[in-house]
Amino acid sequence: MIVALGVVYGDLGTSPLYTFDAITRGKPITDLLILGGVSCIIWTLTMQTTVKYVFITLRADNKGEGGVFSLYALIRRHAKWMVFFAMAGGAAMLADGLITPPITVTSAIEGLNLPHDMTLKIVLIILIGLFILQQFGTNFIGKYFGPIMTIWFLMMAAVGLSHISDNWSIVFALNPYYAIKLLATYPQGFLILGAVFLCTTGAEALYADLGHCGRGNIRMSWIYVKVCLILSYMGQGAWLMQHQGEILPADTKIFFAIMPAWFVPIGIVIATMAAIIASQSIISGSFTLISEAIKLNLWPKMKINYPTEERGQLYIPGVNWILGVGCVIVVLFFGGESKNMEAAYGLSITIAMIMTSCLLIYYLMMRRVKKIFIALYLVIYLTIEFSFLFANMDKFPHGGYVTIVIAGAIFLVNYVWYQSRKIRNRYVEFVKIGDYLPQLQELSNDNSIPKYSTHLVYLTSANNPKEIEHKIIYSIFNKKPKRADLYWFIHVDVVDEPYRCDYIVETLIPNEVIRIEFRLGFRVEQRINLMFRKVVEDMVKRKEVNILSRYESLSKNNVVGDFRFIVMEKFLSHDNDLPFWERYIMRGYFLLKKLGLSEEKGFGLDSSFVTIEQFPLIIAPVSDLNLRRVYD
Repeated sequence: MIVALGVVYGDLGTSPLYTFDAITRGKPITDLLILGGVSCIIWTLTMQTTVKYVFITLRADNKGEGGVFSLYALIRRHAKWMVFFAMAGGAAMLADGLITPPITVTSAIEGLNLPHDMTLKIVLIILIGLFILQQFGTNFIGKYFGPIMTIWFLMMAAVGLSHISDNWSIVFALNPYYAIKLLATYPQGFLILGAVFLCTTGAEALYADLGHCGRGNIRMSWIYVKVCLILSYMGQGAWLMQHQGEILPADTKIFFAIMPAWFVPIGIVIATMAAIIASQSIISGSFTLISEAIKLNLWPKMKINYPTEERGQLYIPGVNWILGVGCVIVVLFFGGESKNMEAAYGLSITIAMIMTSCLLIYYLMMRRVKKIFIALYLVIYLTIEFSFLFANMDKFPHGGYVTIVIAGAIFLVNYVWYQSRKIRNRYVEFVKIGDYLPQLQELSNDNSIPKYSTHLVYLTSANNPKEIEHKIIYSIFNKKPKRADLYWFIHVDVVDEPYRCDYIVETLIPNEVIRIEFRLGFRVEQRINLMFRKVVEDMVKRKEVNILSRYESLSKNNVVGDFRFIVMEKFLSHDNDLPFWERYIMRGYFLLKKLGLSEEKGFGLDSSFVTIEQFPLIIAPVSDLNLRRVYD
């Protein structure tokens, strides 16, 4: 449970730092505003976080893993078209990763009431330091996250509880009547939902972190977390009700204002640590999202490091520095003030929640849940989430467009990568491998042709084990013939189970042609070089293959033959006549491919054993070439 507090509740747990500031900013304090605001928060935490995520969505686990891509992996065999909902949800979550660290850290540091320039410098130092530390892994400090967050929640509950007695009528906020009354009768009351939504922005991250803590731990710890959050919000509300008719100064931090003066420095230290932990959770979640997108062929390959042996702990340098630079830009763009960031925060997460709801509805249908329950879920939660979306749209001109533009750019990358693959797959020519086995055997035994390698290894995308790409056959026979003693064809199948790691060996011709199929989960690192070596060692032990050199002088000394991987690298041929839209998608694909990781590095191949072969990708040959023969 303590681990769950440190991993899962960073964003949800730090929301009290700024939620009430956003609700009350620029408004006179009234009983209706405060009672209605607290009631909205309590029932948002109940309906959105507790019922939707903790009770319902956590049931949609993929072998213990959660998150929008894990949910899509559960249904993609039945509804591949829902990939667009997964891409939009993932893009919105990644966009959120650029604003959550700045707003949480800034809100904590503003409690010091330092000059603005000093606050800005401290925030930037903390954020830059946080991103620099990512490359070393968080194992050495991660063990402290749980205890620190336990203290954080206990502190906010104690401070909040001490102020409830300021105005006992705050307990009436438990009645949803006051939430409804606020939204219905307060001037522009509906738009207050945009500020209320800040209390539940971390709910989507809670689902994404399912694999780190488990459903049972999250549910048990949520009881403690929710009680602490409600006590904090009620304490802030009771304190505010003592300031009837006042409009609080714009720089007031209500969370720190309710603390005893002697405790404020301690509170700020604990709040800063909690903000750093919340930021760390978002950063780690972004790494996981990109890693899953790469495995599901929704993102270009990127370099992924595994700084520790702990399962699921990874580090993507490219993503880390993009997020780091992005967070610094966000802080500077919004003037280093949390009140400006609040105006932009929440819009992208609303979209992520709606996408999760759409995917979840299909999952419930697939699991044959009673239609009445699905209909109730659809009506209740799409109504709630679209209400939040419309309220948050008011933030668009005040900075909300920033996260939407970022999410749109990420979605475009997803779309181009996914759609280009569909275009390419339409024109990939597969042939029956059985038709070429006699020729491969003849080539292997033809001593008149110089030997290219003892073991020749090709990566094939053919899902059917009886097929192979024509380009591989062309590479072996039609270019400079590649004679080898043993031909290996490797296929990597990314499966829906997150951590599956199986392989199948099919011997097509003993000691001459072998096909290996790796079935890897979408959270498994594709270290094909290492895995292939392990498979070969296993086959040698079982005496299924002889990998010794065929040269007699080497064979008698048990010298292992050399291995050579052939990687087929495509480039877009000028001899194409693609439709306008597809032409730009393919151009975008090759641009992203240049920026991303090469095939051999993406599969973890040792470059000293790899040969790159380039060949033109001709998708739509020009057919209306106006050319005629003339005679002198």
